[in-house]
Amino acid sequence: MLQVKNKFSSILSLNILSLVLSIILSFCISIKQAYALSHNWVGVTKSEYGEQLWDRKSIKRNEDGSVRILSKFIPKTKSEITQDILYTMDINCFEKSFRDVDVFTDEANRSLNNFAEWQDPNGDKLILGVIGQVCKSENK
Repeated sequence: MLQVKNKFSSILSLNILSLVLSIILSFCISIKQAYALSHNWVGVTKSEYGEQLWDRKSIKRNEDGSVRILSKFIPKTKSEITQDILYTMDINCFEKSFRDVDVFTDEANRSLNNFAEWQDPNGDKLILGVIGQVCKSENK
């Protein structure tokens, strides 16, 4: 009788553990899906190289007064660049400069650099478009 009770208790514990893990996993998946769907992409004028988008919901003000956003580059042709590239980008609206603090091409290729140097857009139509739209939305 004691052996049957221990076996029953063991099976019950295993079922409870499986249920708890299933609930936790379901919760994590739903959070990830909700986050993935929460972008509000805004496009800038396209160029010969592709298009640049930025996420209106990602705007955050940094302590130094610059603005941090999530941006995405979609190449026109997939020859040299094989996929979309996500950037976490800081923008200095007063200087019209930017820095890429995080570049994400896929799970294996991610480059985080919180000490990136400020750069001039050098006439890059896509970057200038992002800077112009983001700074305009911040001044409203």
